[in-house]
Amino acid sequence: MDTGTTGTTGASGTAPGPQRAEGPGTSGAAGAAGAAGAFAGEPVWTGLPRGLLRMRRMLLVVWLVPLAGALGVVLWLFVGPAWAAFAALPLATAAWSWFLLERNWQSWRYAERADDLLISRGVLWREETIVPYGRMQLVEVTSGPVERHFGLAGVQLHTAAAATDARIPGLDPQEAERLRDRLTELGEARSAGL
Repeated sequence: MDTGTTGTTGASGTAPGPQRAEGPGTSGAAGAAGAAGAFAGEPVWTGLPRGLLRMRRMLLVVWLVPLAGALGVVLWLFVGPAWAAFAALPLATAAWSWFLLERNWQSWRYAERADDLLISRGVLWREETIVPYGRMQLVEVTSGPVERHFGLAGVQLHTAAAATDARIPGLDPQEAERLRDRLTELGEARSAGL
């Protein structure tokens, strides 16, 4: 395996929710047990903060509700009042997407293992990306204006092959910085050992 790999599998029911567990850097018996499980081969998954779901839902409302209002006015003025009912389509889409966004948010999780980082996502088609620490070339923390408003940041992982670059969105900034520093340190240690 030269760089990170990505695998996709079909759905088998509903996606599991985020499973938060104490990672290797935590203290206590649960943290030690979680660290032992992570390095013994059983991944300890960490879900994304709920702030990511709130941000995505806010963007959904900001875009689709004004669209529905504008569509209703245009149809009312130029086609007729009966046609204005078609403005409910963006609202129905928003209502349906409201629940889909939660399922998508629940599907995102990541796990730090001894030699690589796992990123899992997807509801219908599960996708799991494995990024070996020794193949990471750059780890950066990014945060756009909307993400900063919600107190979120993302971690972008760059490897030798652009197709295997991975991203973990919607993390707390402190967790994003901790993950960046840890992945950079592990990446340097693994690449020095090659």
